[in-house]
Amino acid sequence: MDARELLRRYLEQRRDLGESELVLDSLSVDDALALLGAKSVAAPHRAPKDAPARSSRAEPPATADWRQALRDAGGAPEGPSRHHAVEREESVPRRADAKPPTAEPPRDAVHVPSTQAGQTAASPLTDVPAGLVVGGASRALFDDPAAKLDSLEEIARTVAGCRRCQLYATATNPVPGVGNPDADFMCVGEAPGANEDQQGEPFVGQAGQLLNKILAAIDLRREDVFIANVLKHRPPGNRNPLPDEVVACSPYLVRQIELVRPKVILALGTFAAQTLLETKLTIGKLRGQVHRYYGVPLIVTYHPAALLRNPSWKRPTWEDVQLARRILDRALAAGA
Repeated sequence: MDARELLRRYLEQRRDLGESELVLDSLSVDDALALLGAKSVAAPHRAPKDAPARSSRAEPPATADWRQALRDAGGAPEGPSRHHAVEREESVPRRADAKPPTAEPPRDAVHVPSTQAGQTAASPLTDVPAGLVVGGASRALFDDPAAKLDSLEEIARTVAGCRRCQLYATATNPVPGVGNPDADFMCVGEAPGANEDQQGEPFVGQAGQLLNKILAAIDLRREDVFIANVLKHRPPGNRNPLPDEVVACSPYLVRQIELVRPKVILALGTFAAQTLLETKLTIGKLRGQVHRYYGVPLIVTYHPAALLRNPSWKRPTWEDVQLARRILDRALAAGA
């Protein structure tokens, strides 16, 4: 699929989810869709997905570069682009007069949107519904140096000297990730806390001890899995990640997933789930489904730190990790 169609599908899904302030290379969602031949959001009825788009513009030639696709269609002027990551908290609606974040990630920190609108993949378990699908069976990080890192060790070295955002200036140690480089099971959290910042390893505080117990409950040891966070440096005061920080750091996580090639991903908490699935949906709406991240089944559950504050969430978390274990067992049996 060429970049024009990929971008069109992504924008349509963002619009369907109620997002109107995403900006791509100075174009609003509707402006970009109009250039790509999609109907305006004001249209009373949407055409079927397989119907040809009606547009007065001639279709530009296929290209693998979505920015070039927009330029060929008559938009996306040359110059730096603006990228807005997921909202920090879906429970807090954006004010109508709120301005988008002004901070821009470095040019080499592009995180390419890739959620496939309208695409569904069969759940590996017949009694569990399929969820969101991000990407195909392989990952391509356009124009990002992280895609060229050859090993987890090289990622760790690069993270140690990373200056893509300002978190390095206040952090004590980088926290790139830890675990089995050939793990079948991968856990992705939000960001390092105080203990992680001191030790340079993810999930080593109280939340980490609880995660170890959760893994043990489904017959997995910490050393059997690979554990990483969306952010590789601790935000000051354990505050929530900022959108530009997520955009800047996400390519490292994406490359880690590429290199580990897990059979199951467990997304722990709001920011991990929303970042990987490129959505604003809450955990409550993402749980209980088998999502797909570039072909890898992805299960969403609560962050262990949240369980320490809200013990009532332990039961649904147990259900989620049992589901992840069932999918892992099925994948291991299929590969045996």
